[in-house]
Amino acid sequence: MYERILVPTDGSAVAEVAVSHAVDLAERYGADLYALYVVDIDAVNLGLGTEQVDRIRQGHFGEMDELESRASSATGVVAEAARDRGVDVVEETRVGRPHKVIANYAEKEDIDLVVMGSHGRAGVSRALLGSVTERVLRSTHVPVLVVDKQGTE
Repeated sequence: MYERILVPTDGSAVAEVAVSHAVDLAERYGADLYALYVVDIDAVNLGLGTEQVDRIRQGHFGEMDELESRASSATGVVAEAARDRGVDVVEETRVGRPHKVIANYAEKEDIDLVVMGSHGRAGVSRALLGSVTERVLRSTHVPVLVVDKQGTE
């Protein structure tokens, strides 16, 4: 049923809950797992100059070792969990608007299922803060499994 499962991660506790589900599903179905970290260019753009942002867009982190380290750490958690269960994993880092990058990656890589965490916000809080998960749901035709962190506490 699932041969290629994507788990976008930012290294947060919410993402780690989704990672657990994604690894379980990948093991159960014999699927390959794709760990994707997206450098949110809009967030980065606020504190950097144009030249640095352009380099990051091209995938050259340069002095931005912290970004590269954060990405490597986040996808590394997925890779370690997957390898412990005998699941093949591909680690990727991309730059852009997270929901667009995730949706495009899912389409391009022929992903069968996206597994993402959610903070479980509702109402005004969700409307004001937005939600990468909600935007991914609206941006792709690939099935998305949303794991609600509140339901696991």
